[in-house]
Amino acid sequence: MAVRSMSDIPSPNPARPQLPIPFGNAVCYSGYRQGQNPRTGDYPSPAEVEEDLLILAKNWDYLRLYDASRHAEIVLDAIERLGLEFKVMLGLDFAAEMSNPDCPWGADFDDATLSANRRGNDAQVERAVLLANRYKDIVFSVAAGNEAAVDWTDHMVPVDRLIAQVRKLKSAIDQPVTSCDNYVPWLDKLEPLAAELDFISVHTYPVWEYRSIAEALDYTKQNYSAVAGRYPAQPVIITEAGWTTASNGRGIEPANASEELQAHYYQELLAWTTSEQILTFVFEAFDEPWKGSPDPLEPEKHWGLFKLDRTPKLAMRQIYSDLLP
Repeated sequence: MAVRSMSDIPSPNPARPQLPIPFGNAVCYSGYRQGQNPRTGDYPSPAEVEEDLLILAKNWDYLRLYDASRHAEIVLDAIERLGLEFKVMLGLDFAAEMSNPDCPWGADFDDATLSANRRGNDAQVERAVLLANRYKDIVFSVAAGNEAAVDWTDHMVPVDRLIAQVRKLKSAIDQPVTSCDNYVPWLDKLEPLAAELDFISVHTYPVWEYRSIAEALDYTKQNYSAVAGRYPAQPVIITEAGWTTASNGRGIEPANASEELQAHYYQELLAWTTSEQILTFVFEAFDEPWKGSPDPLEPEKHWGLFKLDRTPKLAMRQIYSDLLP
């Protein structure tokens, strides 16, 4: 795991409620490689997951997983079997339970699809309960929902259903329960959900909102502070913040996507969140080719701190010089 002296870590900010866990480096992890896709059930193999975890163990303490699928089970099993010290946020990536006319790329579903999605979401909660209880020493929290309430999402879930799923989880597991979403809905729409949670998880992406690198960290701070100020009695963490390294122009100007910009944002983000003791999951560990459109420069494919072949991008080259060709 990442080695650090306690003298190197600032004391927690006494003005903010804290999670009852040590501060550490955190990263979002999905291990999908070329030809693999969670939508088709083509998961990374145990050997591939082990390779990834041994890479990540050099620098990170916390991993965020996105669902309770076979991929999550492989990851948790490998952590246990290899004796790695990761603590994991287990996710629940719910499918749409309502259509959303505000989704720019389309999210109109028939009743049969929405009904099937509700059943699938319920089954995923049951699976998360099993995994959280089976791997109690590894899973430190469970996140019910991932960007399921923001106005542009293609997998909208009504707030009352999110609350019901949170209550179901809290009745069945010992770990804290959260939900992960863009900073905007936390400011109003998700207030009833926030009241049910043990802590709040925020996403912030300056580059998706047309911010330059010069503006990026201040914008991230504003996003975080808006939510933290709205809920002063609850811990607030960041579960996604990052910078893509390539773009075809869809939503992000190509000139605003590069390894140099990613490295700059990563270093600024890490310095600030370490100073303030804000647990922050950087998005993300590895590039994922299954995401977004077929265009190879689709920005969704290029958020990794490591390339698809597991070689480090610029932000990681000093720490991972041994992985350079």
